[in-house]
Amino acid sequence: MSDLTDLTLTEAADGLARGDFSSLDLTEAFLAAMEARRDLNAFITETPDIARDRARASDARRAEGATRGRLDGLPYAAKDLYCTEAVPTTAGSHILDGFVPTYESTVTANLRDAGMVMLGKANLDEFAMGSSNVTSHHGPVRNPWGPRNGKDLVPGGSSGGSAAAVAARLAPAAIGTDTGGSIRQPAAFCGIVGLKPTYGRCSRWGIVAFASSLDQAGPMTRTVADAALLLGGMASHDPRDSTSVPVPVPDYIAALAGGARGLRVGIPGDYAVDGMPSEIKALWEAGAGWLGEAGAEIVDVALPHTRYALPTYYIIAPAEASSNLARYDGVRFGLRVPGDSLETMYENTRGAGFGAEVRRRVLIGTYALSSGYYDAYYLKAQRVRARIAEDFRRAFETVDLLLTPTAPSAAFAIGDKEDDPIAMYLNDVFTVPTSLAGLPGISVPAGLSGDGLPLGLHLIGKPFDESTLLRAAGVLERTADFRASASV
Repeated sequence: MSDLTDLTLTEAADGLARGDFSSLDLTEAFLAAMEARRDLNAFITETPDIARDRARASDARRAEGATRGRLDGLPYAAKDLYCTEAVPTTAGSHILDGFVPTYESTVTANLRDAGMVMLGKANLDEFAMGSSNVTSHHGPVRNPWGPRNGKDLVPGGSSGGSAAAVAARLAPAAIGTDTGGSIRQPAAFCGIVGLKPTYGRCSRWGIVAFASSLDQAGPMTRTVADAALLLGGMASHDPRDSTSVPVPVPDYIAALAGGARGLRVGIPGDYAVDGMPSEIKALWEAGAGWLGEAGAEIVDVALPHTRYALPTYYIIAPAEASSNLARYDGVRFGLRVPGDSLETMYENTRGAGFGAEVRRRVLIGTYALSSGYYDAYYLKAQRVRARIAEDFRRAFETVDLLLTPTAPSAAFAIGDKEDDPIAMYLNDVFTVPTSLAGLPGISVPAGLSGDGLPLGLHLIGKPFDESTLLRAAGVLERTADFRASASV
């Protein structure tokens, strides 16, 4: 039943409802696909026994007429940043070797309770720090659209394993996390849909923290309808997470029927950065045209502080990371490297346990928070962040959505930018402002580069208005009619 892996999440749900196949049939097809494509290194931990047990339980519920909803029996992959009870959680880092949580994150618990089947834990950049998925202690993930010119391609990061798994048909859907673009950018690189909800829409409880004021869980799928379906299962108010906002979760599937007529879509000229490739600019213009032809009004808007978003992010995010990662000391869990004293043990453990990119960001963050530099760097960055958010607020007084490119390029070869951190950080130039403002954003595959690699368009919505975001994304998806697939 290898053709089962070609089904989207929505198609699989329909097939289960009709009785065309069982959850176990579906699960076995994806487990076989995972085994056949281990060369992609998309998973850190595979969980076939858990998957089969949950699939059998779902089939039993269906036989008894006691299903838990549309998600019951559907497989998915979880980024290995989500704590999963009795299943190792590594965050892609050596320092969490041997860590097996005794609890379940709220998001994965929501999906488990909805009857979904976890196939495994997907690979990621270490502690979600990266834009290429090459910083993982467990090795780089390979983009299934490669190799090209004899070189393997990055899948984007940090949720690169999740993106590669969906693009390669190893899972019909996956969940990732997005701090500065870590769902949307790999979605664009792998030719899938990636949605970052509004900050506070999905609980962060049980997700290994990178930057607490930015991290947000979200779905990664093959279609916009699948993203709507999965987000409905993920989102909830959680009193255990002080940043979780108590707002109702709407019917995202129903929102897809709206179309673009009557919407006002802003085009922020400030995103036209120097050196933007002509094919990226042409796709952006085409996307605006598609929405206009569908009945939307296209409006030019200004976001003047956009130019400061990237440096602002790379002060705030490392500062928060340096604080969050202080808990990894070799005492309570994970790796421990002995030393002659407690202090030496700390130094040995953190030196061996953290990779180069994590050490770089911890050092940057510690410096920005240090005495004498806090006001000059961190406090000033927070003030600029407020200005960026204000730009968006003013723009949304006149428009319903914003349209931008997702990334400044298509996927590049593994190793191409590893020696230049600044060049690597520039991959997030179009996604970081949305994260700083806490807004929802979605990347939709919309075209191919000159080398035949996927390119994405990026829609930004108002706070907690994922419904309108999905509605417009569905229009882009239908008009772009992106049918290309990875070389699976």
